[in-house]
Amino acid sequence: MRHARLAFVTTTADSLRQIRLWIQYHRAVGVTDFILFVEGQAAKPEVSNALDKIEGVKVVIRDEALKQRHASSRIWNETWLSAFFHKPCNHELFVLQSLNMEAGIEIALERKVEWILHVDTDELMYPGGAPDYSLQRILASYEDDVDTVVFPNYESLPERDDVKDPFTEVTLFKRNYHHVVPDLYFKSYHAVARGNPNYFITYGNGKSAARVQPGLRPNGAHRWYSYTKAPREETSDQAAVLHYTYNRFEDLKSRRDRCDCAPTEEDAKRCFILPFDRMAFLAASMKSDEELMGWFRERLVWNDPAVVMDLLKNGLFVRLYTPQVLVKGFMTLNDDTLAQHQLQANQAVAGIDAGTTHAASVQTAANEQAAAGASQATNMTSLRSPASLRVNAGLDAAASSKTVRLRARTLLNYKLNTAELDWS
Repeated sequence: MRHARLAFVTTTADSLRQIRLWIQYHRAVGVTDFILFVEGQAAKPEVSNALDKIEGVKVVIRDEALKQRHASSRIWNETWLSAFFHKPCNHELFVLQSLNMEAGIEIALERKVEWILHVDTDELMYPGGAPDYSLQRILASYEDDVDTVVFPNYESLPERDDVKDPFTEVTLFKRNYHHVVPDLYFKSYHAVARGNPNYFITYGNGKSAARVQPGLRPNGAHRWYSYTKAPREETSDQAAVLHYTYNRFEDLKSRRDRCDCAPTEEDAKRCFILPFDRMAFLAASMKSDEELMGWFRERLVWNDPAVVMDLLKNGLFVRLYTPQVLVKGFMTLNDDTLAQHQLQANQAVAGIDAGTTHAASVQTAANEQAAAGASQATNMTSLRSPASLRVNAGLDAAASSKTVRLRARTLLNYKLNTAELDWS
């Protein structure tokens, strides 16, 4: 089967470490191109330059050229996004993401990419149903006249109040309505919502992939549409977008004083699109840290095993280990590679004969080797995505959690040890 080129477009202000792990994971599931519109710390020269050296990555900085492209976009003359224009905070981000998606389509066309998705760096694609854990295989299964494929989102659920790294610490997810029995969904709606405004605390409409073709345009940050036709859309019945949101106490606390918005109901509505984001902003702004931790535990932490087990049995929750195991594997690979370069540098320094007249030049060469090693590790692109790298999606079903993790680690270790690496 021929594998199509598949691109992710994202707007991110995350750290180099977070973005690199996100790229490594998605390269393993079949993503070939990454179009990164960088902001904040991701736009710092040392970060953006490191990202730009990774194979398949295109870094786009919001310079004057991009600002002019945004300003001249036809989006401003249309109505489908106009409700979000000239409003602060989340509205502004939503418009920026849409403008970047539009620019991303042009880059995808230049790169001859066949499918494009807009996925954030706090999200992981879960290619459930694919025997080789391949997103490309899932997209290849659709008929040629299918223009867009919707992947319902699952929302991650922390079971402790001290989570630091959601990708490696959170394995419990709230499943989307499209993937559960409707009667059970409505029966357990309030139990799952836990006093929050909706079933999902953030968005619930998933993300879609689109075939890259003339006339394609964004339709907000979650969908694609076309200027030339009404696209034929399908919804995946097993694959999903895993959204890791509000898993850390710091995620909630960071809402405090966000976007220079006043802590009032009126200003919260002006600044934030989603009801829970408004509640979180007001809680973070008006409560002490101790009070806010209580609010966090009450509304966001699922620490009652009996309740969790009941919702797992009903199929509204699901336990997924494969993403966690893959990300941990890449973290170990990154750390081992950095340690190897440092060891080589130390050995070079140790071999210097301090008594020779060339000591200074040799020391300089060793220091340059150490710096090159560290830089090379920082710019590591990770594993490519041959089929042999992918872990069987069936690992997340049927078997006990201990067996799942043992099997996944065994497969991952083998595949990491045999996969081709790219250090450019």
